Amino acid sequence: MLNRTELLKMFETAGAIRHGHFELSSGLHSGMYVQCALVLQYPRFAEKVGQALAGLFSNARIEAVVSPAIGGLIMGQEVARALPEPKSSLGGGVPALFVERDASGMMTLRRGFSLAAEQHVLVVEDVWTTGGSTQEAIRVVEEAGARVVAAGALIDRSDGKIEFEVESQSLIQLPIASYEPEDCPLCRGGSVAVKPGSRFVRSAP
Repeated sequence: MLNRTELLKMFETAGAIRHGHFELSSGLHSGMYVQCALVLQYPRFAEKVGQALAGLFSNARIEAVVSPAIGGLIMGQEVARALPEPKSSLGGGVPALFVERDASGMMTLRRGFSLAAEQHVLVVEDVWTTGGSTQEAIRVVEEAGARVVAAGALIDRSDGKIEFEVESQSLIQLPIASYEPEDCPLCRGGSVAVKPGSRFVRSAP
């Protein structure tokens, strides 16, 4: 199992911890951003963190892994790869599915993905800030008739404040201050929030 120091070293090696003024996917602003994709682009790092996260749920019966696109895709794949193959498997291991937004902005299962009634599912994300994407993924799984047995993330930046209705665990707690846009001290200082991963920029209010 990777320890906190080893995990942070991976992020530092990959340049995945950034400082500035960012608008997170939740809409909150922050002076620090953790870009997991910069770590997960390296297959050996991705394999290691996937094995470590899967190990937190070694006592659970898991028959599928579901992740919200796009951030959770690689983590979901690597966690599924590391889990023991279920008896009902076709020989390809635990399936790794993902939910994505449709034209209306709602998370849904597409691309022919389906879940069986009462199928035991682990929902996996890269980073929790408010937990919104994971909550949406849980809703989609439950509406499909499957059963969410747990939720996991590589990083929890909420300082443990997120509460899910299922067991939840993260590999690392990395509390980082975040603010509603109207309360953001960085905005009040005159800087602009950059949305990581794109060129989209919002002007400071």
